[in-house]
Amino acid sequence: MSGTSEGPAPATDLDRAAVTDSDFNTSSRTEPQAGPTAYRSAFVAAPLAMAVVDREGLVVSANGSLGALLGCAPEGLVGRLAADLVDLASDARTWHAYQEVLRGRQARLSCTRRLKNPDGQYLWTQVTVAPLGTGEPGVLLSVADVSSQRELQARLRHLQMHDPVTRLPNRTLFFERLSAALEAEAYEQGGTGRIGLCYLDLDGFKAVNDTLGHRVGDRLLAAVAERLTRCADEAGLTRGSTPLVARLGGDEFALLVEDSTGTDQLADLAEAVLKAVQSPFDIAGHRLSVSASIGVVERHAAGTTPTALVQAADTTLYWAKADGKSRWTLFDPERNAHRMTRQALASTLRPAIERGEFTLEYQPLVGMEDGRLRGVEALVRWNHPQFGMLTPNRFIALAEEDGSIVPLGRWVLATACRQARQWQLDHPDEPPIFVSVNVAVRQVWDSDLVADVAEILAETGLAPGLLQLELTESAVMGSAGRPLQALQALSDMGVHIAIDDFGTGYSNLAYLSRLPVAVLKLDGSFVRGFQYEGTGAPPNPADEVVVEAMIQLAHRLGLTVTAECVETSAQASRLRRIGCDTGQGWLYSRPVSPDRISELMAGQAVGKP
Repeated sequence: MSGTSEGPAPATDLDRAAVTDSDFNTSSRTEPQAGPTAYRSAFVAAPLAMAVVDREGLVVSANGSLGALLGCAPEGLVGRLAADLVDLASDARTWHAYQEVLRGRQARLSCTRRLKNPDGQYLWTQVTVAPLGTGEPGVLLSVADVSSQRELQARLRHLQMHDPVTRLPNRTLFFERLSAALEAEAYEQGGTGRIGLCYLDLDGFKAVNDTLGHRVGDRLLAAVAERLTRCADEAGLTRGSTPLVARLGGDEFALLVEDSTGTDQLADLAEAVLKAVQSPFDIAGHRLSVSASIGVVERHAAGTTPTALVQAADTTLYWAKADGKSRWTLFDPERNAHRMTRQALASTLRPAIERGEFTLEYQPLVGMEDGRLRGVEALVRWNHPQFGMLTPNRFIALAEEDGSIVPLGRWVLATACRQARQWQLDHPDEPPIFVSVNVAVRQVWDSDLVADVAEILAETGLAPGLLQLELTESAVMGSAGRPLQALQALSDMGVHIAIDDFGTGYSNLAYLSRLPVAVLKLDGSFVRGFQYEGTGAPPNPADEVVVEAMIQLAHRLGLTVTAECVETSAQASRLRRIGCDTGQGWLYSRPVSPDRISELMAGQAVGKP
C-alpha cells in the first residue's frame, strides 16, 4: 500500500503523545499527526507525568505516569480541563499566569500543588506548564512528585526554626509568627485585634550554669520549657487559643498571645509562669531553685511592629529586674516616655554644649539684715530644640554619668565669671556682687579644677573673692585625697567654698573644722518648717531650734549661713531673728536673666529687712 495514495491513518493514543515540533500538529484537537516512534515511546514510557494541552486548556494526550498519578487511564484524561486535574484555578494569581502561558504571552508557569492520589493520600507536586515549541500551538504540562523533597525541607525547616535544647520555637520562628500575627489580614477579619507578650528571663540561671556546668544548665532550660509549655496549654484551655512559647536565646523565653482579651489575661498568664518557675527543679541529683522576671505588654495589633512590641517587652523586663526581680511588670507608657526622653537627652548632651544650647539664669542671694543684693547663684538651663527649656534636674545627673559634666561645668564657670565681671564694669559705683557656681565631684576627679578656675579668673579679670563654688554636703564631707587638696588650693587662691543642701547628708560636724569651707547653705526643708503667712499652720519649734543651733555653730567656726527656699516674709523674719546671714528664694526673686540682675543692682534693695 503506497503512503501517497492512502489518507491519514487513524489516530491512536500514541499519536496524541507527540511532543516535538515536527511530530505534533494541533490543527485538530484530537487528531495530531503521528511522529517518530521513538518520541512517542519516550512520552508514553516517561516516569515524569505529562500531558499535551491545547490552547483551550483541554488535554490532547496524556502518558501513563500522569494517569497513574491521578488514578485514571490516560485516554480517560483526553478532553478534560488540565487546570481541574492539577488544581491550577484555586488561586487567582496562578490561574492568571496559566492563561497567559496558554495564550503565548508568558514563557512558562511553575507552581507547587497538593494533590490526592488514588490511595487517598495527599502528595506534593511540582506542576510545570511550558509551550511545545516555536510555531506549535498548545503546551506541555508536567507533574513531578516532590513529596520526599518537601518532607526533607520540612524536617530541615523544623531544625532551623526550633531550639535544639528545649525543642521550642526559636527566635527566628517567633519573629515569623509575630510578624504574621501583626499583618492586617490576621486581625481585621475577626478576633480581638489585640496582641500580648510575656517576655521573661531566669533569675539565678547564670549561677547554676557557672557552678554546675552547661550540661546541667541545658537540662534546667529544658525543664523550664516544659513548665512554660504546660502553662501555655492550660491557658489555651480557658481562653481558646494556646500561646506560642519560644526560647529567644540564653535564658530568655517569650509567650506570644494572639487575639488577647486584655491585660487581665496576660497578668494571669504571667502569674502562672512565676509560680511554675519558682517551684524547685530536681536536675542531675541537684535541687535547683530559680525565679523569673517578666515584662508584660498588651496592646492593639494595628499600628504595632514586631520590633516595637519586643522592645517594649524588653524594657518592661528590665523594669521588673530593677524593681527587685521574681515579679512581672506591666508596660507603662509614661514610664517608657521618661526613659526614652532620658536616652534622647543623654545622647545629645555633648553636641548640645558645642552647639551653644545652654544658657544661665541667676538667682539673687540677699542680705537678711538690709535686704541688699550680695551675690547670685548661676543656674544652668538647656534650651533643647525638641523638649524646650530644661532645668538642671532633667540633665545634670546624666551629665555626671557620662562625663559631659566636665565640659559643661567648665562652660558654666567661664560664663558666670565673665558675667560677674561685666556687672562689675557696668556698675562701678556699686559694691561688686559675687557669683556662686555649682561644682560636681566628678569635675574635681576628672579635670584639673584648680587650673581651670585660675585660668578663667585670669581671662575674665574677676577677683577670686567674688567667686563661690558650691558642692553638696555628701560630696564635701567624704572628701579626702585629691578632692580635699583641690578644695584647699581653691580656698588658698581666695575662692569661697560653700556646702550646698547642708543638713541632708552626713551632717558630720567634725569635718567643718577641717575643711576649707566658708559658707553653709541650709537645705530648704528646714525653712519650709517655719510658719507660712496666711496659712494658720503653727511653726515647728524643732526646726527653728535646729536651724538656730546650726547657725550659731557655723558662726563660731567663722562661717556664714545662707538659707535656701525662702518664700514668705514670715520665714525671712524668723531667719533674720536667729542670725541667718543671707537668704535665697522666691520671696526675693526667681532665677532671672543677667539684664534683670543689672536692674536689681541699680536698685540694690531686693528684700525688706
